[in-house]
Amino acid sequence: MKLCVTGGAGFIGSNFVRYMLGRHADVQVMTLDCLTYAGNLANLESLRDDPRHRFVRADVADPAAVDDALDEGVDAIVHFAAESHVDRSIRDAAPFLRTNVAGTGVLLEAARRRGVARFLHVSTDEVYGSLGPDERATEDAPLRPTSPYAASKAASDLLALSYARTYGLDVVVTRCSNNFGPFQFPEKMIPLFITNAMADQALPLYGDGGNVRDWIYVEDHCAALDRALVRGRSGEVYNIGAGNEWTNRALTGEILRRLGKSSDLVRSVADRPAHDRRYALDSTKLQRETGWAPEHAFSAALDRTIDWYRQNEHWWKTIKNGEYQRFYELWYGERLK
Repeated sequence: MKLCVTGGAGFIGSNFVRYMLGRHADVQVMTLDCLTYAGNLANLESLRDDPRHRFVRADVADPAAVDDALDEGVDAIVHFAAESHVDRSIRDAAPFLRTNVAGTGVLLEAARRRGVARFLHVSTDEVYGSLGPDERATEDAPLRPTSPYAASKAASDLLALSYARTYGLDVVVTRCSNNFGPFQFPEKMIPLFITNAMADQALPLYGDGGNVRDWIYVEDHCAALDRALVRGRSGEVYNIGAGNEWTNRALTGEILRRLGKSSDLVRSVADRPAHDRRYALDSTKLQRETGWAPEHAFSAALDRTIDWYRQNEHWWKTIKNGEYQRFYELWYGERLK
């Protein structure tokens, strides 16, 4: 199977590329990534000499670049490429509309014209908005996004599903809960708090810290996507969650405890606008139809993640120092522009 993985130099995308190449001898991957701030070729360094992997720098919102990349033909597109940080979307929504909505449209149209056999659109639980204390969103729950990021993902979901219904394109949409694990860009909560704590820097905790998220280890997400890619039904949406609900404050305490750091590092900061109180997913449909279930216990996966950041200080310090463009130079011998 020949895959085009968009956003494959990002956190989840790069984990998925390595997962698929590591588990399927018959898989070839073309990673397509624009290398914006969260795309990092260091995430793919272990594949640099793998003959089954090829990297193409291209913007998913550029029709000509997408057409050129797909000229060789692919069996499936797995679409991760997205602006994804809520705080950035609040400051400036324009890049989210361009990449997440217009970029998805460009890819769908290219897939339609070329007869791509499957389009797997990777989305988020944030499209459902905030839930009550006992609720779990099913796939037919109403979409109630509250941030520009979540709204842009909801729009892209609906656009993808419209191509299934209008044009007969084989589209599957997945919506996953909060991921954590190796290679996560250190602006997200878990890697930010791990790396800040390691450096004895403040951990900025929003509001009262009572917001609840369901956390899934990134490898479990990759396994779910593998199942959805092969076994998911066209035109369907599948939720992916692990049932590991933590308040932000409790999770912060766990990170500090495991690192042997003081709670004095925690700094309460003003809450962000429209901060959703709780996300939670019902993943019964995916489990019933594909047999997927998460394999990693949260406690062990968090330890594994902390150990990875301990052992890869150079990776995250390079990012925090703004020097990650050097990996592009390493691959291409030119400055990243």
